[in-house]
Amino acid sequence: MAQRRMFSKKITDTDTFLDMPLSSQALYFHLNMHADDDGFVSNAKTIKRMIGSSDDDLKLLLAKQFIFAFESGVVVIKDWKIHNYIRKDTYNTTIYGNEKEQLEQDENGAYTLRPRSVDEPSPQVRLGKVRLGKVRLGKDSNIYSSSNDEPHIDLKTFKEIISYLNEKAGTKYRASGSKTQRLIKARFNDGFNDEDFKKVINIKVAEWSGTDMAKYLRPETLFGTKFESYLNQEVKPKVEKGTQSYGGVEF
Repeated sequence: MAQRRMFSKKITDTDTFLDMPLSSQALYFHLNMHADDDGFVSNAKTIKRMIGSSDDDLKLLLAKQFIFAFESGVVVIKDWKIHNYIRKDTYNTTIYGNEKEQLEQDENGAYTLRPRSVDEPSPQVRLGKVRLGKVRLGKDSNIYSSSNDEPHIDLKTFKEIISYLNEKAGTKYRASGSKTQRLIKARFNDGFNDEDFKKVINIKVAEWSGTDMAKYLRPETLFGTKFESYLNQEVKPKVEKGTQSYGGVEF
């Protein structure tokens, strides 16, 4: 197994990562350092105890999908191949072949869980013998890490949301994009619904359409970590080009 590990700022500089507690971030770095050459870790709970992280830190990494867990207790770093390029002369394939068969890679190289047949059990339900349930982070925040707790979202819902965006913003985004679906699922997991998506689209289209900000009428911006702030924003009139700066706009 290679002894050097790398980290991509494409992952560790995101708001999603940096918004986590430092203890969760530290656990993520240590899991990466202990992973095999395919990104699999067999002793996540031991590493957690070794560095003084909590169960909630591990559950948060699962909830945010920085790692995936399997029934065997093994976890895998979702963005392992974005972080690391292992030279062929030093690469050793993982011994966790059964777990690897349950994964696919998206266009960016990130692991995704292979689509399951109706009767096939989900691989991300347990971590060893510990049931992953609801994690309360603060007074008003609920994060769900077990796939049994996640709301079911069918392709029709993805299509309705993206079709609404395309209709209002004059765009041509696809509902089948894996990144777009992950963003929508993440917001549903946060407790939002399809009407909230439409409201955010309406608010930002009213504000940005016809301005330099129109380029940000896209799923990556609208359905990202600023979703809740957009949802609670008052409807603003469009800002015409050259009449006002955009320094105060977060996206």
